[in-house]
Amino acid sequence: MSSPPAKIRKEETKNNGQNVAEVEETDINQEAVEAIDNVQNKIDALNEQASEEILHVEQKYNKLRKPYFEERAKMIEKIPHFWVTTFLHHPQVSMLLDEQDEEALQYLTKVEVQEFEDIKSGYKILFHFKPNNPYFENEVIHKEFHLNDSGDPSSKSSAIKWKPGMDLTKRNTAMQQKGVPQKRPHTDSESFFCWFNDHTDAGADELGEVIKDDIWPNPLQYFLIPDGKEEGDEDSDGADLDDIAEYDEDDDEDDDEDDDDEGDEEGLEDFEGEGDEDDVPEDEDDDDDEADA
Repeated sequence: MSSPPAKIRKEETKNNGQNVAEVEETDINQEAVEAIDNVQNKIDALNEQASEEILHVEQKYNKLRKPYFEERAKMIEKIPHFWVTTFLHHPQVSMLLDEQDEEALQYLTKVEVQEFEDIKSGYKILFHFKPNNPYFENEVIHKEFHLNDSGDPSSKSSAIKWKPGMDLTKRNTAMQQKGVPQKRPHTDSESFFCWFNDHTDAGADELGEVIKDDIWPNPLQYFLIPDGKEEGDEDSDGADLDDIAEYDEDDDEDDDEDDDDEGDEEGLEDFEGEGDEDDVPEDEDDDDDEADA
């Protein structure tokens, strides 16, 4: 007689057919996620508080730096072509300048960055030019960047009042269409001054960010770069000092050789002189002896 079939143990299930263990694991995971989310909210609140405090600190120090920026600007105005030289020495900005841009920027006397009272809302860059600028009538042209309440970036700028036949934003394109070569072309076909009219992507305006964050805090570091070199070149003052040291050593050796030659000549003169003095008395004695004979 065959034995009765073994009873199969059925796992407990809930009404929806889900395994009890799986349900418990899901409940645990959900509780962990909610706990993590609560902690994350506290972290985000602290980050927001920190941002507000950092903003207040930046506003405070912007006011403290302002008189020093003004003092620096007065000193810079005493140096001819300071700003165009600074731009030409900057590795990124120099790529945007052609020969005509350089000529126009010779009349640039002052660059100024003004951050808005609410730093997060944007900033303004001003370019001051000499009154006798032959290219345009403006003594000041500017471009400013804004962030609205929703965080969307935008920009606007002053219109450049070009003098007749001097509009570089049109001249470069016309010259290139005619095939006129330029001594120092840049990577883009547009003039540097086209930047003032370009508002297509204010949120990714690299030139504005470079001027505000890199050049404006310390323009002197680029002005002092020797022509033909860029910041970070490995040529150091140490090599120059070594060359000077080698030059000095050569001079010392030449001086030593000259001293030795002079010493030898003096020795010969002394030797010849002493010989003459010794020979004269001997000759006189010999003459007397012959006379007596």
